[in-house]
Amino acid sequence: MPLEPTIKDQTEVKRRKPKHDDHDTRERLLEVAGQVFAEKGFAGATGKEICRRAKVNVAAINYHFRGLENLYQAVLREAAARMPSVEMFRSALSGEADPKAKLAAIFDFASKAITGPLPSSWVIRLIGREAMNPSPAFIALQKEETRPKMLLVKGVIAEIMGLPPSHPAVERGCVSVIAPCSWLLIGKRYWLRQVFPNFGFEPADAGALSRHLTQFSLAGLAAIAASAKDANATDRLGSA
Repeated sequence: MPLEPTIKDQTEVKRRKPKHDDHDTRERLLEVAGQVFAEKGFAGATGKEICRRAKVNVAAINYHFRGLENLYQAVLREAAARMPSVEMFRSALSGEADPKAKLAAIFDFASKAITGPLPSSWVIRLIGREAMNPSPAFIALQKEETRPKMLLVKGVIAEIMGLPPSHPAVERGCVSVIAPCSWLLIGKRYWLRQVFPNFGFEPADAGALSRHLTQFSLAGLAAIAASAKDANATDRLGSA
């Protein structure tokens, strides 16, 4: 929905600026909007707050993007462009022969975003928020980028568990692995610090967090895999 700038706002924006100023303003709006959308979601964000934090005129969103919804779509495209592509993701995982090392590599990436400075980690936070509660603008992006990456993760989990990717225990394992990272990524940092003051949300804590998530997940996946295999063996004996 377009914002409602005043006549004064519109007049000021219509005064032509050098091309590089227009580009700088547009880039600043994208960066700040990404931070605000990552913190509050589309529903909680306002054009006024974005413009205030970007230090631009309130009519700038209409001028550059023709409204807040178009700005949100542009931010999602920018976030997708900054994320490792499916090919890069696949290449990074293929560099590790051991599926446990592949899982550790995934947690390394997530932990750096969880503990990184908020302004610099808005991309993964926004994608995490959208993965939990997709907006219509995210659907196309989800098909092109997110779903293929989730299938790669599912393949890693299946390797670790020694079960087919289609096995229910593997899919539940994927959710169990992904959910803590998504929650930590989209949770408000100041609230998380209050509830878990000794958790470690500083960049220096990324390694410890990655190791914890890896160890915790591997132990859980091993236990679930053993249970699933026991159940399969019991079923085969019962049908013999």
